[in-house]
Amino acid sequence: MADLQQSGLPVSQRPRSVMALFGGDDTDTMPLWFNKNAFTASDFSSESYIADLRKFVPLETLRAELRSHLRLLKGELVELINRDYADFVNLSTKLVDVDGAVLRMRAPLSDLRSRLSSVKDSVKASLSALQDGLHRRADASHAREILELLLDTSHVVSKIEKLLAELKRMPEDSSSTSQSSKIVGMQPLSNGSVDDSAESVVSLEESRSRLLERIASEMNRLNFYVARIQDLPFVQNMENRIQSARMSLDASLRESFEVGLRQRNEAVIFRCLRGYAAIDNTQGAHEVFRLFVVSPIMEKVFLKETDAGPSDYLEDDFNEIKRHIEVDCKFLLDITIAANSGVQAFDFLGSSILKELHTSIQKNKPGAFSPGKPSIFLANYKASMNFLDHLEGYCQSKSAISTFRSQPAYLDFLKQWNLGVYFTLRFQEVAGDLDGALSATNLGRIADHSLGLALSPSAALERCLLKCWQPDVFVLSLSDKFLGLALQLMSRYSTWLLAGLEARQSGNNTNGMEWALGSSPEDLVLVKHDVELLSRMVKGTYLESIRNVFHSAPKEVLAAIEDSIQEGADKLIHVVPHITEALSDVFVKRSIEVLTQLKGITTTFRMTNKPLPVRHSSYVSGILHSIKAFLDGEYASYLSSEERLQFVAGIGERVTSRFHELAKELVTVTKKMESSLLRFRQGVQRVGTAGADSGESNISDTDKICKQLYLDVQEYGRRLRSIGVKAEELPVYIMLWQCVAPEAEKQGPIVL
Repeated sequence: MADLQQSGLPVSQRPRSVMALFGGDDTDTMPLWFNKNAFTASDFSSESYIADLRKFVPLETLRAELRSHLRLLKGELVELINRDYADFVNLSTKLVDVDGAVLRMRAPLSDLRSRLSSVKDSVKASLSALQDGLHRRADASHAREILELLLDTSHVVSKIEKLLAELKRMPEDSSSTSQSSKIVGMQPLSNGSVDDSAESVVSLEESRSRLLERIASEMNRLNFYVARIQDLPFVQNMENRIQSARMSLDASLRESFEVGLRQRNEAVIFRCLRGYAAIDNTQGAHEVFRLFVVSPIMEKVFLKETDAGPSDYLEDDFNEIKRHIEVDCKFLLDITIAANSGVQAFDFLGSSILKELHTSIQKNKPGAFSPGKPSIFLANYKASMNFLDHLEGYCQSKSAISTFRSQPAYLDFLKQWNLGVYFTLRFQEVAGDLDGALSATNLGRIADHSLGLALSPSAALERCLLKCWQPDVFVLSLSDKFLGLALQLMSRYSTWLLAGLEARQSGNNTNGMEWALGSSPEDLVLVKHDVELLSRMVKGTYLESIRNVFHSAPKEVLAAIEDSIQEGADKLIHVVPHITEALSDVFVKRSIEVLTQLKGITTTFRMTNKPLPVRHSSYVSGILHSIKAFLDGEYASYLSSEERLQFVAGIGERVTSRFHELAKELVTVTKKMESSLLRFRQGVQRVGTAGADSGESNISDTDKICKQLYLDVQEYGRRLRSIGVKAEELPVYIMLWQCVAPEAEKQGPIVL
């Protein structure tokens, strides 16, 4: 570097960079993808930088470029030092006597620090003194406040006692009450003396109520003071005086409120209510009104004598109570619900009327709440709900109704109606009725079923389904439970039918399924008729009645209810194919029993000299006799034309299939036996007879048997046609025909 400095060349004439002197790469020779400015970025990361560049160039090339750039940077650093070399050298020569300068600067700094410490201590002492003064001032202020509260408390107590003494000096309540009770019912005389006396009594009561309202206001102040200093000995020493004043005020308010209620003096009642509200004793006003007004009403209603004797029904009692409320209580309710009256906090509906009603019912008619008598219980419950709705009619807003419903008296009254027990009893009653009908050993036909159900179990199901929604059974608040009961009834009936049909098919005498084993075809037809009729009824009128019950429900809820009812009806109708199958089994079994006589054809013609048959066997007429008799009877009318065709087609196919099996087996066995006999008869010639018998002597027993089968199959085909089945179009009959027909006729059409 010294050599470069001493070369004497100006900076402008020196090489542009040291890297150029050493043959290194200059910046102009750097590739375009190499950006050296990326190294000075604040978020530079070597890993991400290398990862990005290696996508474009190999690592070896990148390493070479980085090393080249490093050499370039070192060269620039050397060039920079050489350019400012004189300044670097002078920097070390100017740093002389640094320690002395530091010592000279330390002395004033230490002096400044000591001054600041003294000022800090002075400020801290002043702050501590100031805070101490503030604490003493706060304590003094608190003590003054307590003292003022004590003085105010003592003053208010004395004032209340003075006002109570002034209240006692007024005329006695008994005299005023007796006078007012006499005066209220009098007619005014010509001289007006009665009016003057009544007005004086009313004025006296209004004065008393005004004074009581003032005392109550002072008592409210006293309660406020006492709540703040109740732990002080001064207040504890005055506790007896305070309690005595409260008791005197309560007694006086009670007497004045009773007088106001008796006289129906709105001014007196209003001031008494404001007095009760001021001392936060609304319950006291509720009790006075309950005992003085409501209780006599309840006694008059519940203790009256009737010619019919005592009854647990409450509807008449509720109606009479409504009239008494309108006459004897409405005036007070109007006062409490008046706008801006300041006495809306009172709840005479719940805490007085409903509470006393609840107590009176429990005392005079305890059986009214008992769910053990479901009819009486439901009638009383509905009457009580109507009565509650009537009471809510006195509320002027939704918030007032919500407040009324949240009152303890309202909730206690609702708790008396044990709807859970009521539903359990109704469930046992309804379900027991159906179970009793389903547990019978026979189906029990109904005498006149021309327009309705034909069997007792079906009628029991209909009766129970309808009973769930009858007004004397159904409760709206239990609608979900009654809906579930209706669905269970349908499911129980369907299960009972399926279990009976299964027992009938298996032949097991299951307990309670005796009806299925002993049912005739006519019974099964009636069962099918009832199931279809019940399904239509459930989807029709029954579903419509349920819609009327849930008309106010949301659409989603109503849709779910309709789906559940539809599902119950579908479950009923799904039993019909099983009933039809069981009915078919009856006739198929009877027909196959007759078909077993086919085996007697072998006995008839084997080893006998009977001539070739010319007519069908007698058993053929009995194969389809039972189904023919059924179709000609009255019970076939319960089958539609389409059902009838399907019914006889199914029976015909099953019987014909069995006929084919028996005929094929008989022909096969007969032919095998004929082959065996021919082997034994080889070389033996039958001695023939002359004349007409010579032709038949060549006919074998097998030919006779096959001929008889052919004649029987022809007649059977005609019998099938008589019940509505075209035998020539029945594939299994065609197989039967091919099995027994002579070779000459097998190729032609079937001739019946």
